[in-house]
Amino acid sequence: MKTLIKNGLLVQTEFCMHADLLIDDERIVVIAPHIKDDRAEIYDAEGCMVFPGFIDAHTHLDMDTPACHTADDFSSGSRAALMGGVTTVLDFATQEKKGSLKAALAAWHDLAKEKAWCDYGFHMAITDWNKAIAAELPKLIEEGVSSFKVYMAYKQLRLSDTAIYELSRRLRLMGGLLMFHCENGDLVESLAQELFAEGRRAPEAHAASRPAYAEAEAVVRALVIAEAAGTVPYIVHLSSERALEAARAARFRGQKVWLETCPQYLFLEEAMYQQEFAQAAKYVCSPPLRSSADKNALWQAMLHGEMDVVSTDHCSFNMAGQKSKGLKDFRRIPNGLPGVEHRPLLLYSYGVSQGKLSPSQLAMLAAENPARIFGLYPRKGVLRAEADADIVIIEPDAPYTIEAASQWQNVDYTPYEGMELTARIRAVWLRGELMAEEGRLLAKRPGGQYLARGPSAGV
Repeated sequence: MKTLIKNGLLVQTEFCMHADLLIDDERIVVIAPHIKDDRAEIYDAEGCMVFPGFIDAHTHLDMDTPACHTADDFSSGSRAALMGGVTTVLDFATQEKKGSLKAALAAWHDLAKEKAWCDYGFHMAITDWNKAIAAELPKLIEEGVSSFKVYMAYKQLRLSDTAIYELSRRLRLMGGLLMFHCENGDLVESLAQELFAEGRRAPEAHAASRPAYAEAEAVVRALVIAEAAGTVPYIVHLSSERALEAARAARFRGQKVWLETCPQYLFLEEAMYQQEFAQAAKYVCSPPLRSSADKNALWQAMLHGEMDVVSTDHCSFNMAGQKSKGLKDFRRIPNGLPGVEHRPLLLYSYGVSQGKLSPSQLAMLAAENPARIFGLYPRKGVLRAEADADIVIIEPDAPYTIEAASQWQNVDYTPYEGMELTARIRAVWLRGELMAEEGRLLAKRPGGQYLARGPSAGV
């Protein structure tokens, strides 16, 4: 079946243009100023912007943590993503200590298969390192897992610097990309113990135990390890000006580094932690929310092209029965925020609508760059002939308010409650199928497919 989208403003990373777009089966086949096809069903996008399907390159769905299990599984999380204009998510399959990478990947395939409403792929988070694990890397890359993550914090997850260096060296030979969660884990744990001993039990102590300098030190260390290994690092969820300055210094010296930030660091501030527990605990994430100055620095970095990707780090926990476990001990509050549903329109409303970002910059940060960096380009992330027909139509000047009561995410709150949006998602196509329109899910069953990815760009 053919679909002809007419009269919309097509958003590319190089420019925007008024043009028609023809879909045949699952692919975009023609883009031209005026297309006529009597066999195509017409969709009139007059007055709207036509974006490539957005990609969220950082989600945690259906994941066990030491505190509890995430509220969103692949069904609810990917459905919420789709309704928010996200047609691809990249989730983190996480190796168990002393477990194999093969077993971790198989487990995540089982979690997502026939449940995902949008397309999906996997990064592999490596939490244990030895010769047997090293020997598994080629097979994972062969199966389309071309990006890997290491934690520099969390006792149960982090690797030593030696292990990270050895992993980096091996990935360099295979075209794999290494992603870094940058916080000095030893320092964070010491600060948390000290604060608790001083009687500071509320969520504000969570932020105090994970200061910006703990992030910046780990960023510097990640950059040094990557330099020694001859690889290009990807820094996930960069949250502070101090960490940004460390990356800038490396770039000034000629080192290449990919930088990702998240909506929580662009729209929320550390003052949220000064509220009473039932409100403050909603915002506990790692790294924590930062100052207004940090937030402004990240916006400036986006505006000037220093930020490569905006993902969400979607990791949802309910207040009731989950985050509430930390009522008397901030260390027991599950770390993570929901956001996969709201990122595109938050960036549009507070970025594009306010002149902080161009539509092309939004397409770059949330679609094309993730596709390029993570081995999905040119199949995903762009509006061009032969690309998958993943298409999102945004209707400007259609305001509404974010409310937990009306969201698709399977969580009892949203950190963006009450924020006013200037636009709405009018329609979402996934590989040529109209999946959602005007807030209604049209698809009768999940249609997401696993994406075996190629080598990451620029590694």
